Amino acid sequence: MDINGTGTTTTTARHRPTQGAGGPPGGEEPCDLVTVPARQGLEAVDILRRAVAPAAVGPVVHDGACDTLGFLVPSGTAAAWDVPGSACTETSGRGLRIPGLPAEPPVSGGGWLLPPDAVAVTDPAVLRLALGEAARLIEAADGITEAGGR
Repeated sequence: MDINGTGTTTTTARHRPTQGAGGPPGGEEPCDLVTVPARQGLEAVDILRRAVAPAAVGPVVHDGACDTLGFLVPSGTAAAWDVPGSACTETSGRGLRIPGLPAEPPVSGGGWLLPPDAVAVTDPAVLRLALGEAARLIEAADGITEAGGR
């Protein structure tokens, strides 16, 4: 289902929406981390939370300076992640695991924007759509601001 629930979509052959994006909440399932600039990440979180399935967004961390946000996604996502302006760190289960509450976030010096809860990780296909929509919204807003300032 797409972000607005209007139909089925695939974002790439490698990132198709999945039924269960991760293991049990607060479990010890390995995961990867998609990092984006904070502005785009916050827009994406809003988009995901307004979606037909608001539980589609899993845990989100921020760095200490709040310059970037990180979305926990299923392990193996990094191998096929190619969204411009973002990075996906492959962990192969080496240390980055979804901690149970009240654990520390997996980013040193950071904190939870959305702590682990009902959804273990964010589906990468759904995240890809939300990040794309967020980028378009930011671009449009910046274009309006620039046009209004002339």
